Amino acid sequence: MSGHNKWTQIKHKKAASDQKRAIMFSKLLRAISVSAQQDPHPQNNATLRSAITKAKEFNVPLENIERAIRKSQETKQASELIIEAYGPDGVALLITAFTDSKNRTVAEIKKILSDHQGKWADPGSVLWAFEKKEGEWSARFPQTPSASTQEHLVALMDALDDHPDVSDIYTTAELSLSE
Repeated sequence: MSGHNKWTQIKHKKAASDQKRAIMFSKLLRAISVSAQQDPHPQNNATLRSAITKAKEFNVPLENIERAIRKSQETKQASELIIEAYGPDGVALLITAFTDSKNRTVAEIKKILSDHQGKWADPGSVLWAFEKKEGEWSARFPQTPSASTQEHLVALMDALDDHPDVSDIYTTAELSLSE
């Protein structure tokens, strides 16, 4: 019996890690697809080149990357959203997402925010707290929230990260939770 139980545990752990890997692959390939809509040649498209590099870091197979670029030329346009929000205790959040249905993605992210002590912010009300450096957003004025706020913020960010359309989440909080 113990051998069967051990196999079951291994099977469940593998299934969970495979699911996380599949979600990450999906996000990376969606970023490639959206970037390739402008120009499918990485040598001419810095955003696409960056997305491909990031995908290779996560061991996404080359044929999947090439397929995403080909499909981007055939399918309807997906677009990038930059969503501004406030997390627990007013921590600023900048959420980037790639979607083919803006209304659906916005509604789902609003629901996640409200479930985790977050609030939707008007355009421009959060963006000023960030600056873009080499394609990545960084906080202009980092803050260190309390330990309980950090726990709620991490839970919110985990929930947002689980959404298939969300690609990146940036915050003004400097997180220092020990695991």
